[in-house]
Amino acid sequence: MAKRYWRPRRAVRDLSERDPRFAALVAEVGHPSVELRDSTFGAIARAIAYQQLAGAAAGAIWGRVLALFPDGDELDPAVFLRKRDTTYRKVGLSGAKTKSIKDLARHITRGDFDPADFHDRSNEDITDALTHVWGIGEWSAHMHLMFSLGRLDVWPVLDLGVRSGWAKFQGCTAPTAKELIPLGDDYRPYRSVVAWYMWRVHDVDDWA
Repeated sequence: MAKRYWRPRRAVRDLSERDPRFAALVAEVGHPSVELRDSTFGAIARAIAYQQLAGAAAGAIWGRVLALFPDGDELDPAVFLRKRDTTYRKVGLSGAKTKSIKDLARHITRGDFDPADFHDRSNEDITDALTHVWGIGEWSAHMHLMFSLGRLDVWPVLDLGVRSGWAKFQGCTAPTAKELIPLGDDYRPYRSVVAWYMWRVHDVDDWA
């Protein structure tokens, strides 16, 4: 499968024209170029496995999980369900993450939703479907919308990096998640792009 990339140049241009301060930030950090993940059971399961772990440690654990299956990273939800929880614990996957991935697998095998169909569904429908899975919250759903589906207007207000980045970008006190919700309205329909830049503003030492 060919790689897909998130390169929202038109959105960056539009936002820069609206906001000179945003244009200055773009000049500092450049344009986004992010390889998109697939919208599959395996991609979502991988995201669950990586939660709250350093990349190297998560990658090692996930590699051992994939090694349990003959088809490697082409994980099948029905096949995942057949193995005992103790099998996953032996390769380093926690009990909570195993429970979450198995619940995801059950939703898919029951026909509650198919991640491959998400491209044709609204952000709200996808978030609702994913957050019905045990262990998947709104933040994880938003990350899937942005970095698997490439959606341009997602506003991940629960992300601490976005909130602290907003504070640095605007020169203000960091807002709460609730306070940040309306602050993104001026940036519709490209709030995902703004969120990406809020992460990147931390890389600009002399931003003021």
